Amino acid sequence: MSKVNVGVVGVGAMGYNHVRVYSELENANLMAVSDLMRGTLAEVSKEFNTVGFVDYDNILRMPEIDVVSVCVPTTYHYDVVMSAIEQGKHVLVEKPIAFTLDEAKDMVNAAHEAGVKLATGHVERFNPAVVEAKRLMREGVIGEVVSASAKRVGPFPPRIKDVGVTIDLAIHEVDIMFYLLDSPASRVYANMGSRLEKCEYEDHAEIMMKFENGVVGILETNWLTPYKKRQLEITGVEGIISLDYIDQTVEVYGKNAQKVDVVHSEPLKDELKSFLSSVTNDEEPKITGEDGIHALKVVLAAMKSAQKLTPVNMNEC
Repeated sequence: MSKVNVGVVGVGAMGYNHVRVYSELENANLMAVSDLMRGTLAEVSKEFNTVGFVDYDNILRMPEIDVVSVCVPTTYHYDVVMSAIEQGKHVLVEKPIAFTLDEAKDMVNAAHEAGVKLATGHVERFNPAVVEAKRLMREGVIGEVVSASAKRVGPFPPRIKDVGVTIDLAIHEVDIMFYLLDSPASRVYANMGSRLEKCEYEDHAEIMMKFENGVVGILETNWLTPYKKRQLEITGVEGIISLDYIDQTVEVYGKNAQKVDVVHSEPLKDELKSFLSSVTNDEEPKITGEDGIHALKVVLAAMKSAQKLTPVNMNEC
């Protein structure tokens, strides 16, 4: 198997997992990592026996590196990604793709002009429960889809300091509904608020989306619930597909009731392996920069809706 030389910029909680997975993948050769926190950088570099830099430009200037994972806080995505693209690197940037739509569009355009691949890290698309749900929907197991409802809740994560629960959590479901329904959102209505003193942004959001194919999506997300729950139900005229992201389980209720046999795997490992394969085989990544733009556009529209207390049409964004 052909190996791809990779580097990771940002080795906090998510970046650490990128480093760990790359070190395990047969088609990856981890060459360098970067982080502003010298202590964290030293620990990760030593654990995975790789070169560490405080300045990420040192990674980008290494000609032998082909791919860079960008796992820095969202506010820094634009600068790091644009620099990586300028250096001719293929980039997988963690979600959300950027802090603003203009930044995201610039990144996508720059990648196209440079002829490099840009993928967005919406890892839940690689969750085996989601993969099975997509297969069932393609096979028409629940008939015509009417609605989708999701709950993604849990306690407040102190490591998140630059965004609220909408961009951190709700964006997962926005992307998954878009993927499963194979239709972009056309209208968004949301309610949001902040109850936690330790959170500078919104810590709960209730979002309703109307998709272009007529399906309605409803999402509840918060940092108030003392336990983690990650569940999604797709309702059709002939049944319901119910999936649990954490347990990686899928059940069908109704006409074609069944408990689906799901082969468990680590979504991040499948995601990174897939991206490296897209580079090796010169194929479009499974989750493109354009997909990242759609997800970001919807959550920003939801935030606008909550602020104005009125529905927002996506064609006006």
